Amino acid sequence: MEENKINAEEVNSTVEETVNQETQAVAEAPVVEEAPVAEVIEEAPTKKEKAPKPVPSGDFDWDAYEKGTTISTDEKVNLEKIYDNTLNAIKDKEVVEGTVILINKREVVVNVGYKSDGIVPMSEFRYNPDLKVGDKVEVYIESQEDKKGQLILSHKQARATRSWDRVNAALESQEIVKGFVKCRTKGGMIVDVFGIEAFLPGSQIDVKPIRDYDVFVNKTMEFKVIKINHEFKNVVVSHKALIEAELELQKKEIIGKLQKGQVLEGTVKNITSYGVFIDLGGVDGLIHITDLSWGRVSHPEEILTLDQKLNVVILDFDDEKKRIALGLKQLSAHPWDALDANLKVGDKVTGKVVVMADYGAFVEIAPGVEGLIHVSEMSWSQHLRSAQDFLKVGDEVETVILTLDREERKMSLGIKQLKSDPWEAIEERYAVGSKHVAKVRNFTNFGVFVEIEEGVDGLIHISDLSWTKKVKHPSEFTQIGADIDVQVLEIDKANRRLSLGHKQLEENPWDVLETMFTVDSVHEGVIIEMLDKGAVVSLPYGVEGFATPKHLIKEDGAQAQVDEKLQFKVIEFNKDAKRIILSHSRIHEDAKRAEKAEVAATADEEAPAKKAPKRAKKEEAPALSTPAVEKTTLGDIQSLSDLKDKMEMAAEKAAKKEKKAKAAEKDAEENA
Repeated sequence: MEENKINAEEVNSTVEETVNQETQAVAEAPVVEEAPVAEVIEEAPTKKEKAPKPVPSGDFDWDAYEKGTTISTDEKVNLEKIYDNTLNAIKDKEVVEGTVILINKREVVVNVGYKSDGIVPMSEFRYNPDLKVGDKVEVYIESQEDKKGQLILSHKQARATRSWDRVNAALESQEIVKGFVKCRTKGGMIVDVFGIEAFLPGSQIDVKPIRDYDVFVNKTMEFKVIKINHEFKNVVVSHKALIEAELELQKKEIIGKLQKGQVLEGTVKNITSYGVFIDLGGVDGLIHITDLSWGRVSHPEEILTLDQKLNVVILDFDDEKKRIALGLKQLSAHPWDALDANLKVGDKVTGKVVVMADYGAFVEIAPGVEGLIHVSEMSWSQHLRSAQDFLKVGDEVETVILTLDREERKMSLGIKQLKSDPWEAIEERYAVGSKHVAKVRNFTNFGVFVEIEEGVDGLIHISDLSWTKKVKHPSEFTQIGADIDVQVLEIDKANRRLSLGHKQLEENPWDVLETMFTVDSVHEGVIIEMLDKGAVVSLPYGVEGFATPKHLIKEDGAQAQVDEKLQFKVIEFNKDAKRIILSHSRIHEDAKRAEKAEVAATADEEAPAKKAPKRAKKEEAPALSTPAVEKTTLGDIQSLSDLKDKMEMAAEKAAKKEKKAKAAEKDAEENA
């Protein structure tokens, strides 16, 4: 390039000298109008001391001189050939190679062998901070000449034009390429490689996890192209791949020297919820969370921090899988070995709740020494409850040692033992007949479980809830958590349970009700519930009775319905069973029966009255002078026959009704 430039300068100087000499000769030549040019030349004196004055030739092109062209056409053609040979032939929209001749903060000047040099923005060379004068670079000819006559070049476009070929070649040959880290993105970094924006995953930056990606931004690094997606024009590069091969050799060398029980120094590389990864100088090992400490560890961050240096012991390793199991707690003695030798069952110890479960709580009484408080040892209460009802993680509790096994390294603790057993003097505190206030804890179909105090439970049978109300389920009478007054009926110390009653707090009303709800007495009631076997009837004074379906038939033959208010007759009262059997139909049935009986009685009274006059006539007959003969007419016979039939029918109906009534009473008793 420099030689071409020098030749161009020599040509330019030669042209200028020729033009100057011709101009000077023309200016000094005498103007002879008449003499021919040839004669003037012949007569001109010749002197060796002095150069002869130039004489204009006859073929001098004055028109060209006036236009500024002082070179002959042949010379001009020769000069153009010489000048063209010093320049490269370039075309727009093509990639050529140039030489860097100047670099400043903003621009890079590149000589491509053209008549003028091109300028490329320095930003296009960010990927190559080692660029220097004299380096060969590829540039793209955007335009040979702009408005200012400037050659327009682009290094970025040149790289992009050939980048895919170079990237594919780098992938095939596993070539190491340089790239400029432009910025970070989700999951990794964006890298400029040959002008293409390639993706560098976070996992491919280094062999160890990178926590701060920003430190790599605006840096030039070496990479390997590991994947290309031609469909989406995606390129994936890796820096980690460059050092993995070397690390693999280091791993084999290190693992080959490992031994179980060997203590090594390492650096905390990564912390997870299940353990800590330790860098042993080229190979990684894992300390499982259970091997960090003899005590409970919720998360490894409680014990170790990133980049912390520490000693670890090798527990196990796998040559094939390159896995190394490490331990930290094994470097210190087991806490159970240092446990106080004088500690025994029955001693009181204080500890901290470290783990909670439904069945109990684990309490740490010393670092690495834990005991279990079973839920049954938390309270004297017999109710099945969760341990969370008594304790929570972090609580400081005082406990009593119940069992201690140093060989198995197990210990059971209790806290209810710190209080006296309420059942030791149960007869004195809760004597039979004593009254107390209890809290409802649970329901069953047969009763209510209550707690008088912690550890003292009792059962109220469903039949002992109310004297008069028939309770189908305890939830109709009370609710869980409510207070209820109770009276102790019986003590079962062996099973640690009391039999309690609620209705016993009041006098038995059935003694009084017996005098009010006598058999055949009539009372007003309201049907409150219909069942398959009959209806429940609400009576005065809070008493309930029962009526079977056949005793619910009204006088018009219709069946009584719920919420209907009717008159009911008591057909049975059972004080012991607390049962009242009622009937509505019996009321109108008895009324009809009485009415028929009255008709029958009237008929019986009328029959003797009709016979009396006849007897009187017979008695009077002997007094007559002539004996009278009684004559019975056909009408009298017919009347007597009709009366007899009526009386027999009435008696028969009365007997049938009475029989039915007795059968109904019997059925009612059986149904009740």
